[in-house]
Amino acid sequence: MPPESSSEIKEPDEAGISSPVDHSAKHTRPVVILDSPTSLVKSLYTRFRSLWTPSFTYAILGGQLLSFSITCSSIATSKLVERHWTLPSTQTFFGYLSIFIVYTPYTIHRYGHRGWTKLIMRDGWKYFLLAFGDAQGNYLAVKAYSYTDLLSAMLLAAWTIPVCLFTSWIYMKTKYHWTQVLGVLISMGGLCLLVVSDLVVGKDGHAESRGTGDALMLVAATIFGVSNATEEFFVRHSPLYEVVGQLGMWATLVTGIQAFVLERDTVALAPWDSGTIGLLLIYAIAMFTFFSLAPLLFRTASSSYLNMSLLTSDFYGLIFGMSHPPHYSPYWLYFPAFAVVMSGLVIYFWHATPEEQGKSDVRIPSPKLPPLLPSLVFLGQVQRDPYEYDEG
Repeated sequence: MPPESSSEIKEPDEAGISSPVDHSAKHTRPVVILDSPTSLVKSLYTRFRSLWTPSFTYAILGGQLLSFSITCSSIATSKLVERHWTLPSTQTFFGYLSIFIVYTPYTIHRYGHRGWTKLIMRDGWKYFLLAFGDAQGNYLAVKAYSYTDLLSAMLLAAWTIPVCLFTSWIYMKTKYHWTQVLGVLISMGGLCLLVVSDLVVGKDGHAESRGTGDALMLVAATIFGVSNATEEFFVRHSPLYEVVGQLGMWATLVTGIQAFVLERDTVALAPWDSGTIGLLLIYAIAMFTFFSLAPLLFRTASSSYLNMSLLTSDFYGLIFGMSHPPHYSPYWLYFPAFAVVMSGLVIYFWHATPEEQGKSDVRIPSPKLPPLLPSLVFLGQVQRDPYEYDEG
């Protein structure tokens, strides 16, 4: 995950000491030449080839994998609703639990029990706010689908992108080139084509209370925009396993309490057969994949780019609908809509590079220092990680 060209990442050497790594090389795109049509075509092709760095390739492919994960979680949710299993807090609890039981023990292993306790005492409140916001965003989004129709929900969910762009600017002073704004607009134009396609084929559904549902989705999209940008800020300064582990731990606590308060009476009445358990397992795996890979994309590209990538999730849902009952017949606009969204993702990095999207200064904790090094720490020649404490 390359950082911005002017930043330094603290990476541990073989002795476990954090040492600076210089990434000062400036990334620039080839110039587009307008002297003649031939020169223009050749320079555009050269510029297009220059886009395909490892970071950009991962951003494209990783974004689509995350979009597919969101599609899987949405399909699992819709199938649960069809089985009359509607417990949003309980459902999201399993998603957060999956990352909690993996990343929190690993964080304790890396930091030690004393170091992990110090992390909780010092930064636990920050991660609690992140987890609380993310959990409430998920809850409100699920509730919104119960009131409004699919088309309104899709359009309002796109509000996440400008909120995320603005919040990233506040946190990291990200500078956006006009081609990035153009890429966002083109991708959202592709979303509009998807919405028109759904409208033509009659997939909009029935709105029980459009005003209530639209308000819930708008609040959820705002929360998602802020929480995604906040998580990006955290992973640019802390190890991924720390951020994901803390998110999982606090969100498991929040959704567990929320499920007990709001859904304890309906849990016993809901069907808990093998089909329901299987769908919950699919949902948990999809969310584990999303929560595990999203921070990598935050570093490689940005949280705003992730939210743009998720605009293709409806297309993957169509593929599923074509192969499963009721076997949707795709409207022709679906395919150009997908191409338009993907074009916006390419244009977003037409001028700017993924490495310029945010400054990363990650402090990676190391194992216990060798016996001869504490004196160097005392003299200030070695900088110990703030959460690293010797056990004993």
